[in-house]
Amino acid sequence: MRIAVDTKRPAVFLDRDGTLIEDVGYLASLTRLQLIPWTIDVIRALNRAALPVVVVTNQSGVARQYFAEAFVQETHRAIDARLAAGGAHVDAYYYCPHHPDGKLPEYAVACDCRKPRSGLIDRAARDLTLDPSRSFVVGDSWGDVGLARAVGARAVLIRTGTGGMAAQHPRSGLTADAVADNLAAAASWILMRC
Repeated sequence: MRIAVDTKRPAVFLDRDGTLIEDVGYLASLTRLQLIPWTIDVIRALNRAALPVVVVTNQSGVARQYFAEAFVQETHRAIDARLAAGGAHVDAYYYCPHHPDGKLPEYAVACDCRKPRSGLIDRAARDLTLDPSRSFVVGDSWGDVGLARAVGARAVLIRTGTGGMAAQHPRSGLTADAVADNLAAAASWILMRC
């Protein structure tokens, strides 16, 4: 008789703008790309803890014609290069290029991948054999908290980016499991629970 073994792993799903990198509005030039302090150290600590690190980000600038999908991918390669120089890595990036009010018809849709909908994490879970119910979502908006709730993960709202303002204006019916000053504090909270 074979015993079924659950091989799905917990992961840390991170928002991008305002969480990993400075939120500059719609990032459309790599000259404006700046990692938030301690990002490399935090990602390296999560890597050492054998927790997959997955970036999940809304990039409606594609639908709005502020930049192309190729630029989103170029940005992720640039982030990867900076992380690698510090001995850290992101396991995968998933992004939503859509927005219902977009200018490009192929992207001007109501999709299942725009946070707080679960499409990005659903896809990552399938691709990387992850268990969202044992995972964590970290971000600077109530949309990130909503995403965590949509997939059954624990949510950490951080005060960097727009998170300081979000923390001061709670959303009715939506609470984070933790509110942390920054990604480093969020990672510390996560690592104590793994």
